[in-house]
Amino acid sequence: MTHDRASTTGGIAAVVVSYNSASTIDDCLARLRAADGVTEIRVVDNHSRDATVALVQRHASADARVRFIANPDNPGFSVACNQGVDASEAPWLAFVNPDCLPEADALARLRAHAAAHDGLVLLGGDLVDEAGVRDGAARRRDPDFGAMLRSAAARQLDLPVDDGVALQDVDAISGALMLMPRALFQRIGGFDTGYRLHAEDLDLCRRAREAGAAVLVANDVRVVHVRGVSSRSRPLFVEWHKHRGLWRYFRRFEAPRRSMLQRGAVWAAIWMRFPLAVFRQALR
Repeated sequence: MTHDRASTTGGIAAVVVSYNSASTIDDCLARLRAADGVTEIRVVDNHSRDATVALVQRHASADARVRFIANPDNPGFSVACNQGVDASEAPWLAFVNPDCLPEADALARLRAHAAAHDGLVLLGGDLVDEAGVRDGAARRRDPDFGAMLRSAAARQLDLPVDDGVALQDVDAISGALMLMPRALFQRIGGFDTGYRLHAEDLDLCRRAREAGAAVLVANDVRVVHVRGVSSRSRPLFVEWHKHRGLWRYFRRFEAPRRSMLQRGAVWAAIWMRFPLAVFRQALR
């Protein structure tokens, strides 16, 4: 057994990063407490100002597996995920957004799929909204910024669902639900804390693949994801860090093989889109 492999029965540490998540986190935590194989639940709160903290404390007082980390400010999703990992010990890690509502067997089924691949894998589920509509972000290709400059079609990262296979090979999955062995997470250095919000999942998936891991979506493990609960009230903040994250991703993975002119064009394309994206989010 290599240092990246974990058994099909090893415990799962569920890491939940919360921010003003009161509308869904009670249900999310109740489901995680009832979930097969979950031995630790770590909630890292990024300075919520609603009832989130009180709800989490209620779960923590009722279940010793639930531990709570309260950040005095909002250091970002990546930092909080890494904090949750550092505060846990289980050999499997599940990153679960507070607006994800997994069934009792969902994480254990993901673990079984991963163990069948010798544990060298980063796995997501078939994310759907409350109406059963599939989330395109669950299956994505790597961004190709050079191609995006030439073609609007290249800006669409979502990949079609292949229902003919239980496990679909993709470039990237959504950070809303990820399962992987702790050994793989540690091997690639965890989440890059230079990302505050958005694109950190694309980055993690790419580094996992570069380390030899498969990135897969379990098409037979469906999980409801109520999208955008904590971000609806702050479109400017969300869009700023989304665009900043895309620029960081480009600089890390693509800029070294692009000319100075191409780098400038990508920078302009990203930041010229920013005010339009903010306007659209505000309308929503």
